[in-house]
Amino acid sequence: MKWNKNVSYSIIGWGLMVCISCNRAKQEKFESTKSNSEMAFSKGDKVTNDNFIGTVWLNYLVETDTAHNVIIGSVTFEPGARTNWHYHKGGQILLVTQGQGLYQEKGKPIEIIEKGAVVKCPANIEHWHGATPTESMTHIAIGTNTNIGGAVWLDPVTEDEYNNVSKQ
Repeated sequence: MKWNKNVSYSIIGWGLMVCISCNRAKQEKFESTKSNSEMAFSKGDKVTNDNFIGTVWLNYLVETDTAHNVIIGSVTFEPGARTNWHYHKGGQILLVTQGQGLYQEKGKPIEIIEKGAVVKCPANIEHWHGATPTESMTHIAIGTNTNIGGAVWLDPVTEDEYNNVSKQ
């Protein structure tokens, strides 16, 4: 059999294209799986009460009991979603696990919080938290010292208050 350089190069080129296509498909599948697996916990249930504005999901991870004075939940805020003003008699800790969000204590400027941020919300201090207008945010919310009392819900955060981040 005689060597045909053009046919051989065509076969090699076709083989490379198949390999590249397969690798690209594997990479896309990996990226899709990776983004789905980045959430450590499921979204949980859609919140349907008046203590939140926008679409919020809550997955209770640990509920308080006589041995553990703590309540822990994974909370996912879609863009624009947020809590009402509220405070915790026993304090609260937020661990941002995904995205970018906002946090504000009454009388202070809005803070931008991102994945990896840890926010200690002091006891009895009015505050709110949620997603930015363009990005979702997930955090683990830890209600501490629940034996003292849980969250006390107040008024909704107004659009002017929420949008005040760009004016600071």
